[in-house]
Amino acid sequence: MSVKVYQYSKCSTCRKALKWLDARGVGYDAHDIVTAPPKKAELQRALKSGVPLKKLFNTSGQSYRDGGWSDKLGKVTETQALEALSADGKLIKRPFLLSGDSVLVGFDEAAYKKAFAK
Repeated sequence: MSVKVYQYSKCSTCRKALKWLDARGVGYDAHDIVTAPPKKAELQRALKSGVPLKKLFNTSGQSYRDGGWSDKLGKVTETQALEALSADGKLIKRPFLLSGDSVLVGFDEAAYKKAFAK
């Protein structure tokens, strides 16, 4: 199974998620979410898997606050939101993980256990 993890090295949640994967021998390709954010198609895949649009946003981040996204989010189209996310990796809640049919946003140990049950 191919696992792709978009992460930010200064993010403690990302480090925790990668440590969890390492401890269980889960191989992955790590990508810097800031320099190479997920493509729009990967973000759409998250929506199709049931992740709500708002959950894709890093609501505690500087880009979210500076962009006025708390006011904008309910007013922009899904396409506009996805374009903004794919253009600014710091807007995206991280880590953002793609594995088979699973898309995981943030680090929730129970969700990771379920996704990587052997």
